Amino acid sequence: MRAAESPFGLAELEAAATLVYKHFPATPQHQWPKLSRRAGCTVWVKCENHTPTGAFKVRGGLVHLTRLRDGGAAPAGVISATRGNHGQSIAYAASRVGMPATIYVPHGNSPDQNSAIAAWGAKLVEFGRDFDDARHEAFRMAASQQLHFVPSFHPDLVLGVASYALELFRAAGELDAVYVGVGMGSGICGLIAVRDLLGLKTEIIGVSAANAPATARSFAAGKVVATSSALTFADGLATREPSEQAVASICRGAARVLEVSEDAIAEAMRHYFDDTHQLVEGAGAAPLAALMHERSRMAGRKVAVVLSGGNIERARFLTVLGGATPVVAAPVGATQGAAVPA
Repeated sequence: MRAAESPFGLAELEAAATLVYKHFPATPQHQWPKLSRRAGCTVWVKCENHTPTGAFKVRGGLVHLTRLRDGGAAPAGVISATRGNHGQSIAYAASRVGMPATIYVPHGNSPDQNSAIAAWGAKLVEFGRDFDDARHEAFRMAASQQLHFVPSFHPDLVLGVASYALELFRAAGELDAVYVGVGMGSGICGLIAVRDLLGLKTEIIGVSAANAPATARSFAAGKVVATSSALTFADGLATREPSEQAVASICRGAARVLEVSEDAIAEAMRHYFDDTHQLVEGAGAAPLAALMHERSRMAGRKVAVVLSGGNIERARFLTVLGGATPVVAAPVGATQGAAVPA
């Protein structure tokens, strides 16, 4: 890990945060003594499940689409792909800036996420076996329909979500380490950028699902390494093809990237419920799972975990609370796009 100049300055970050706060207030960060006792260290939890969409990504969507609208050449509409939280972000932001939005999701995507995206006013289309299939199709349709494609990783998205890192570091002071889940990378890259901007020495530890290890393998190799599948119930971590730009930032600024099992993620969700009574999705619980894996290493230290979102459907959450781990079956066949009725 080596520090480097942040991709944005403090004034730009403050302006992005001010934009976000026009829509919702800063989210809290709390210390729960039961959780700290369980982890054997002082634990701050950054509660990004408290945003209007229940996840951190909405910060980036607001910054990106506001800049797009105010840039003088607003598109006829925007299009993107998601497993859920990014799609909610773009749908929410598009409704706030007055742009039509089309969101592609893979077949078999969470009905709860699908209905939430549609509720924000977006057109929802199912396509492909997983996120990356849906992403490629959305990109293709953007060109054919003259829509603006919103990727899952973009400098505006990193800038927007970096506002949560600024809130965390200002509230908690210098931390020994922060654990953060990694999907396409905006969350961890925002943390790295703010850590460097503030001149802190905090270790940033990325967390991947062992069933979706593309980012962890990319970090180990120092370059993008794609995988053939991403069968994790932690939807926000389920990518096969990492962003080259994100991987470069993670390799430069992260201390390490850990892989956690599906069972460990489910167990961390139960820890959250027992110790904090927070509703946490799989991707949001993965950082705590990684901290518990490194419990002896972090003993007595001051640590934060990013609870990135709380969007999990009731049936799956009941499975977890019942002591089991949700199983994600390999998708079968379907690739044709189909609009989902609102």
